[in-house]
Amino acid sequence: MPGSTLGRRFKITTWGESHGKAVGVVIDGCPAGLDLCEEDIQIFLDRRKPGQNKYSTPRKEDDQVELLSGVFNGKTTGTPISCIVYNKTARSQDYSEIAACYRPGHADYTFDAKYGFRDYRGGGRTSGRETIGRVAAGAVASKILNTLGIRLLTYTRSIGPVEIDPSHMDFNEINNNPLYMPDSQAAQQAREFLDGRLADHDSAGGIIECRISGLFPGIGEPVFHKLDACLAQAILSIGAVKGFEIGEGFHAAALSGSENNDSFYMCNGQIKKETNHSGGILGGLSDGSEIVFRAAVKPTPSIAKKQHTVNKDMENIEISIKGRHDPVIVPRAVVVVESMAALTVLDLLLENMSARMDGLKKFYEK
Repeated sequence: MPGSTLGRRFKITTWGESHGKAVGVVIDGCPAGLDLCEEDIQIFLDRRKPGQNKYSTPRKEDDQVELLSGVFNGKTTGTPISCIVYNKTARSQDYSEIAACYRPGHADYTFDAKYGFRDYRGGGRTSGRETIGRVAAGAVASKILNTLGIRLLTYTRSIGPVEIDPSHMDFNEINNNPLYMPDSQAAQQAREFLDGRLADHDSAGGIIECRISGLFPGIGEPVFHKLDACLAQAILSIGAVKGFEIGEGFHAAALSGSENNDSFYMCNGQIKKETNHSGGILGGLSDGSEIVFRAAVKPTPSIAKKQHTVNKDMENIEISIKGRHDPVIVPRAVVVVESMAALTVLDLLLENMSARMDGLKKFYEK
């Protein structure tokens, strides 16, 4: 299956299925000499681990990562890094009833139309469990970015109709509630909203916001590999994401040029911007200010509420989906969005090293 590889300099290939023996990732292009251990990756995987609260799937998985290659004596060797996470509590029998029909909101029908076959056990390759490989690779990318002073902050901006209040935002609050919202009041309102969805055997969606600080100006390419275009491709490759916007996003369409343009000024010998409507990117290149983007996540399609669908015999039927599913995907997807952003930025950073002759000469001249 093509399409399982991302990146040109820092390249990852994810593999595995939801109910297969394991899932994982192979990372190629990681520089040698990075301090790296399994715990560095486990911290990220624990943020997306299932079964942590009533707002995530009750499927219990340790999601313990094993490093199989690419690290020696605690440092990366410059060779491919292979990570594996074993599936230990798959219950494939939960999906036997949907083997011959197509679940609304899932890739069952489209996968069957393309390949003439599908792994119906939890969605197989199209399951959200595939993101384990992305998060493991994102942990490595984030550690490299951190050494360069580049930081990513990602959180839940809204769930259903409940949105954080900018006047109440406290980034220290993100890890204090199960929804990863930087607003304790909004988090409580969102929990009450989700309790109602659960009682009605339904689900909810939301919006994830990511902020990238410390990125140097000029990262990205001006045509097909624009930084914002690459971020959009990476974020929209996450199965549940249905929308992407950066800076003012769709709101920019309602502004005038004088309102949307970011004026420049000099500050201590550096070029700064008075505002950041652009979201930190101009002409596909980073402008040195904070990058701010948002991802819209759809409601979990697997719900116990009865829905209409068809089976492989082309008959109209009703379906009520059983199994262990997240009533809201957003909280566990926060780290997935962050990981995909880290992978994208690092890949373009490495690519940028060969953009200018002076940089090339500085690296190789003695």
